[in-house]
Amino acid sequence: MLRLLVFLTVFLSLYSAMHALVYRGIRPLLPEGFRLRLPGLLFLALTVTAPVSARLLERLGQEAPARSMAFFGYLWMGFLFLAFSGFVLLLLIGLARRLFWLFSRQSNPPSWRSRAGAVTVLTCALLTGAYGFYEAGQLRVESVRIETDKLPAGVERIRVAQISDLHLGLILRRGTAEKLAADIRELEPDLLVSTGDMVDARIHHLPELIAPFAALSPPLGKFAVTGNHEYYAGISQAGEFLRRCGFTLLRGESAAVGPGLLLAGIDDPAGGEDPDELALLKKGAPDRYTILLKHRPWVDKEALAHFDLQLSGHAHRGQIFPFNLVTGLEYPMQDGLYALAGGARLYTSRGTGTWGPPIRVLSPPELTLIEIVRSTPSEPD
Repeated sequence: MLRLLVFLTVFLSLYSAMHALVYRGIRPLLPEGFRLRLPGLLFLALTVTAPVSARLLERLGQEAPARSMAFFGYLWMGFLFLAFSGFVLLLLIGLARRLFWLFSRQSNPPSWRSRAGAVTVLTCALLTGAYGFYEAGQLRVESVRIETDKLPAGVERIRVAQISDLHLGLILRRGTAEKLAADIRELEPDLLVSTGDMVDARIHHLPELIAPFAALSPPLGKFAVTGNHEYYAGISQAGEFLRRCGFTLLRGESAAVGPGLLLAGIDDPAGGEDPDELALLKKGAPDRYTILLKHRPWVDKEALAHFDLQLSGHAHRGQIFPFNLVTGLEYPMQDGLYALAGGARLYTSRGTGTWGPPIRVLSPPELTLIEIVRSTPSEPD
């Protein structure tokens, strides 16, 4: 309870500060002497609290109002993020200009520049937000090919489909699930894995989303690990949802999957425990190609010698530019394939869905197809 109160306090404080900066940015467009009155204050209160209100309504079983509040609140959040970024840029430019004027002893900039800047930022935020709504629906298939000598004779390749950060819930619903399932089926993978955050809501109103995933039957099965949002939604219900979708949930466990392949999966630390990744991997079979399913793209250097490929997600590559610059500070390996020490690799998905705003800017959603190919031995000279 204390952690929740701290989170809400920090979130509402930061989100209110973003609103304040955007309001400061649009002041040049408002009539002289303008003051916020009750309707404006109520609107601001609604926009600031909408994400929290949507979750509260959902927990109270008020699905329709919760969906409406979530859609309004998260679209507004996306627009606010973009406007905030633009006004921060204007603020930095303004500071640079003031320094220039200070040393050159020129007069202050004319007020029309402030008005033009505000109009430009708001227009760009609206247009970029509209494009981001479109981009969020343009799922890309990212293909990755990795060679290994660990596949036995007779097994030329194993095709692994990865989904991550789908965030099924109040906004992403049955249509999203059905389209994604059709795209996965078209790829004809041997194995399907989910690297966390498949759900983003209480599960009591998600049964309609089970059928599309339950109908998928890759020959080597379906496996998943928890992300932080499985815990936010309720880990017992989230686990039941994944199992009804046909996924085997790996929680500090490993599974031999077909010839020459081993899957290991660990829980996200949002569960309050620090998973012993090294101990789990040491129980594996070194002669098998080992894939580690781990929600966050952090690499345990001590475990490097015990896996061949780590599959992760979580960071969304920021989801909305320029927030990839912020997420990149915490997760430097936040998008694509990375070579690690000792020949291991990390692949980080940008995510298949969206969290919060149904918007993506310069970070399109992805469905990943990883082909693990048996390397051909080089012939002697």
